[in-house]
Amino acid sequence: MTTGILDRRHTTTPEAERAYAEGVDAMLQLRRGALAHFCRALALDPTFALAHAALALMGHELCAPVDVEQRARTALHLARRATAAERSHVEAVVGHVHGDRTALVRHLAAHPDDALLLSVAVPTIAFAGVTEVPEDAWAVVESCTPALGNTWFHAGLLAFVRQEQGRFDEALDLANTSLAAKPGSGHAAHARAHVHYETADHHDGLAWIDSWMAGPGAETDNLAHYAWHAALHELSDGDLGAVERRYRRQLSPDQVSGCRSLVDTGSLLWRWRITPGATDVPGVEEGTDVPAATLLRPATPFVGLHAAVALCAADDIAGLRSLSCWAAGHEHPVLRSVVAPLAAALRLLLLEQPGACADELIRIHPLLWQVGGSDAQREVVEETLLTALLRADRYDEARALIDARLDRRRCRRDEWFRDAASAGSDEQARSTR
Repeated sequence: MTTGILDRRHTTTPEAERAYAEGVDAMLQLRRGALAHFCRALALDPTFALAHAALALMGHELCAPVDVEQRARTALHLARRATAAERSHVEAVVGHVHGDRTALVRHLAAHPDDALLLSVAVPTIAFAGVTEVPEDAWAVVESCTPALGNTWFHAGLLAFVRQEQGRFDEALDLANTSLAAKPGSGHAAHARAHVHYETADHHDGLAWIDSWMAGPGAETDNLAHYAWHAALHELSDGDLGAVERRYRRQLSPDQVSGCRSLVDTGSLLWRWRITPGATDVPGVEEGTDVPAATLLRPATPFVGLHAAVALCAADDIAGLRSLSCWAAGHEHPVLRSVVAPLAAALRLLLLEQPGACADELIRIHPLLWQVGGSDAQREVVEETLLTALLRADRYDEARALIDARLDRRRCRRDEWFRDAASAGSDEQARSTR
């Protein structure tokens, strides 16, 4: 397996080429520092079109402090003196930042060895991607296998695909192969984290991810998400004291901000709060740092799902109504068909109508995959449904859902849910005698 991705030369100086390659390497590993490397490449060669395009990409995708339009225009102008492959790369980036969801896919069909744009095209921990159907993202990764299949980066990305397909042994092998070549590979580590969780390997998975975060992954961007994975192991094992320590140390507002605060911290606080026997759970209002605009006007359905969960956790009935009404009138079909009814259903839970909430969550559950993200992230809705069923005294339905979850993976916390359902059912039977 090769450790380098950029084997061809670009239209620039050797010094700028090296700086650019370091920036690409940082982005592919999900490591901090890519922005500084791309800026250094431009300081060494202000006419380097790909470096201008990289900055435009970082501004658009990662909210880097960049004038995206200016960088895109400059990249397009300078690309006229570059190679055909470089022109295609720049044109794809410019199309992408201007909203053309097919631009990157078209470029990759002609240039499947462009690892940087492959990383942007596929929904991952770092990028939203350009596909909404998981199978489409899988196909993009598979199509680049002949060109990139012997690289650590592609192995890590393919590992994530394989775990989404339920091919966990293959996923783990690919992730470990990638990590052996690049111990700091964020994509491979992310894939391995999912494999440990989905196979209920909570003890070893927790030990591994903690050691990775403290070692090779210490310079990784978005460490909060890996901490969230660690917290899921602790929550699954029923170690609520460990969850609290994890939150205080790695997921509290002084450690995490912005969308990661919403997606990771906010969802964890709600899952922790609805766990049977949980007490003294920090409020989501004090535990996250999310602007009201993000909660009430989310940019994507994925953010919208987590906004609805956070508003529910904050007992914000008015906020859920506002989100639901806004999403119902949005042009995006998934905001209309999934986020709007989800927010309305969670509002019913707060209005002490758990049965109506459960009915609506059951109806939209088959549609949830459309919001994106992973099974592990979308599970928060299933767990909210379980909570609604218990509050509605629908114990037989709750037990059926819990048993299905336990068939998927061992989980001490789900056993607590089952105990709560059994206790409620016994009490219900006694009261009807």
